[in-house]
Amino acid sequence: MAIKTKKLNDKLSEAADQAKENPYLNKIIEDKELRENAVAALQSVKSAFDKAKETGFDNPAELAKDPKIKKDLKKAAETLKTTSEGIQAAGKKKRHPLRKILAVAVIGGIVAIVVSDDARKAVLDTLFGAEEEFEYTSTTSAPASSANGAS
Repeated sequence: MAIKTKKLNDKLSEAADQAKENPYLNKIIEDKELRENAVAALQSVKSAFDKAKETGFDNPAELAKDPKIKKDLKKAAETLKTTSEGIQAAGKKKRHPLRKILAVAVIGGIVAIVVSDDARKAVLDTLFGAEEEFEYTSTTSAPASSANGAS
């Protein structure tokens, strides 16, 4: 018996560890409104089944005709939908539209620099300062042309 108890404890411990890492369960634990929706949905379903059991419906098609059961099932469906949307939001990553805009802007800027000489010059001037223009004048005089064989 002690071995079975140890195995059961190990399995329960493993399940608890997995539950701690599950984002869906964490969302339900942290979000009071989501938790209340889940409880309300379960209560509505239980109420519908209890009413069906009391009236002794054997055919599922007859369940949909009873207005009380239909009301409970509709309420359950609505709260389950709200709850599932909230739980699904826990697993989704947040969207970052600015990140997409920034990526497009960077790629567009690179293309503009590659294609346009004016854009390239403006970027280089901004980064390294304006290019200084200068004229070169020689300080040495040109050699005399007496070596042409005029002797």
